[in-house]
Amino acid sequence: MFRIAVFDANVLISGVGWRGKPYRCLELARIGLVEGVTCQELIDEVAQKLQTRLRFSTTQITETLTDLLSFLRLVRITNTLKILSADPSDNKVLECAVIGGASHIVTGDRRHLLTLGSYQNISIVSPADFFTLALVP
Repeated sequence: MFRIAVFDANVLISGVGWRGKPYRCLELARIGLVEGVTCQELIDEVAQKLQTRLRFSTTQITETLTDLLSFLRLVRITNTLKILSADPSDNKVLECAVIGGASHIVTGDRRHLLTLGSYQNISIVSPADFFTLALVP
């Protein structure tokens, strides 16, 4: 089964900074074994966190985002989905997955997203679980 995944900002940031499971998940999208989907709102969040938390320069941020967008399909969301009240910023991840036709949301957010388990038949999984699932035909 071909998988379509929305990678949460925490996975995108970990995937560009370290060589763990988030990196491996992004590599699956890069080589076309899975399709990665994102939205401008997630890209903006990644840019902001690369600058404030990892102290990336403007050039490093531009190069990182250009690289991500070279293999992630960008969809437009309306920011009208209001499911999570505990962390409303996570609603963009759910909306991106719905609009993008995703089969999975890949996240490290154990407090809000992972506890849902699924949303509208979209599985919400950790990077380690997604990596294992993606390797199973």
